Amino acid sequence: MADASYNPDVLSCLANLSNDEVFTPPAIVNAMLDMLPQELFSNPNSTFLDPVTKSGVFLREMAKRLIKGLENEIPDLQDRVNHIFHKQLYGIAITELTSLLSRRSVYCSKYPNGRYSVTPFDDVSGNVRFKAIFHTWKNGKCVFCGASEKEYRRDESLETHAYEFIHTLHPERIFNMKFDVIIGNPPYQLSDGGAQASAIPIYQQFVEQSKKLQPRYLTMIIPARWYSGGRGLDEFRNNMIKDERIRILHDYLNSVECFGSGVEIKGGICFFLWNRDNNGLCDIFTHCENKIKLSCRKLKEMGSDVFIRHVEGVYIYNKVQKFKELSFSSLVSSQKPFGLRTFVKGNKSPFHNSVKIYERGGSGYIDKNSIENHLDWVDEWKILISRAYNAGDNYPHQIIGKPILSEPGSACTETYIVIGTFPSENIVRNVIGYIETRFFRFMVYLKKISQMASQTVYSFVPMQDFSEPWTDAKLYAKYGLTEEEIAFIESMIRPMDLSSGDDNA
Repeated sequence: MADASYNPDVLSCLANLSNDEVFTPPAIVNAMLDMLPQELFSNPNSTFLDPVTKSGVFLREMAKRLIKGLENEIPDLQDRVNHIFHKQLYGIAITELTSLLSRRSVYCSKYPNGRYSVTPFDDVSGNVRFKAIFHTWKNGKCVFCGASEKEYRRDESLETHAYEFIHTLHPERIFNMKFDVIIGNPPYQLSDGGAQASAIPIYQQFVEQSKKLQPRYLTMIIPARWYSGGRGLDEFRNNMIKDERIRILHDYLNSVECFGSGVEIKGGICFFLWNRDNNGLCDIFTHCENKIKLSCRKLKEMGSDVFIRHVEGVYIYNKVQKFKELSFSSLVSSQKPFGLRTFVKGNKSPFHNSVKIYERGGSGYIDKNSIENHLDWVDEWKILISRAYNAGDNYPHQIIGKPILSEPGSACTETYIVIGTFPSENIVRNVIGYIETRFFRFMVYLKKISQMASQTVYSFVPMQDFSEPWTDAKLYAKYGLTEEEIAFIESMIRPMDLSSGDDNA
């Protein structure tokens, strides 16, 4: 018989919905609120804004703390509630539906001017506003958020996903006031009109817009993919890792540990505290397999253009950097190395003037005249690696697909990138042996945070003398890695799967 006392928080249940506008579990909201100076909740003049409210959970949990914190300042409960909801808590809903949900969660009524509201307002919005906004199109894109006109020019009765907070040059005019705290969980991405589920990130725009308001404190929960940049995130990444006002960062390698099993955000999730008036080192809490490690350091390491997630990785990175070796990325091609799209399929058998083509799921033969780029590479020894490899967020894992020896007389579609070329089969096999080491793939892992394994993720990998073979033992000894550092690498990186078949996904 079921336990009749079971009464889950509806917001915890909603948190498990999987979409680009993820609801935040109350436990995570309170972990974010715990990062703030708690005296804010005892100050009747503190002001708080959630510019992307969905369920109202941030406003609700802050209200709880203020109701408790202001007991001495405003003894009468109703007076206290009225003051908090009218003078301290503000929200901007992302849709009309979430505005109703937020008001129901915060005011106990969808309509705060109604009889069931815990505090009386003169209008239907209270301090949780929603205003229907439309994109401003130019050359097929919204000038504010970059949304695709093809995807989002819609009938006025449909949701536009044009969020008020980032569709203005003057966010300070929305409420015409200053805020001590801006907090929230912004939408993560918008379809860009590309193939399949192609999308552009937009969460960074909410962070940047919030900073324009110069709150004393800013805390948001966002995907961790910004650590390595790409997809329009390079400038945001550079600004974030150089910003010493970020004083706390909680980094979840697996988003399931943050949001629960219903929501998977590739590359993990993070939330941070930005303190406008206090620069210094950042307390970094790394959450992995329900364990937490704390390190206190800068987000930017010398010579690195990304945030390195693990302090152990920082130590190893610095040891490798001391050798000042060339980067292996100089051997790695850009995408579409031969100008052939993924959908190109070759014939099953060779024919006159044909070359072997490595394609998605196998190989075939195409006319040599079909090669658009790097025709000179065709007759060289080279290596292919899948441009995308979804290893998942559980550890240890493989990080990249297994390397494929691409013999003279061969090419590939954009499913792969090319490593090389090389003068002999013996050198190619030594390079492949290096790629298969855990050390090599760990150095890739320091930069690879999504399934894409483009040229840039190889930039931390040091070049070696490939006239000789390389093993993990030899590399560990060369770079003076400790037993603890070796153990960490091997806890994160599993041996390369060398079984037959193409495991590049």
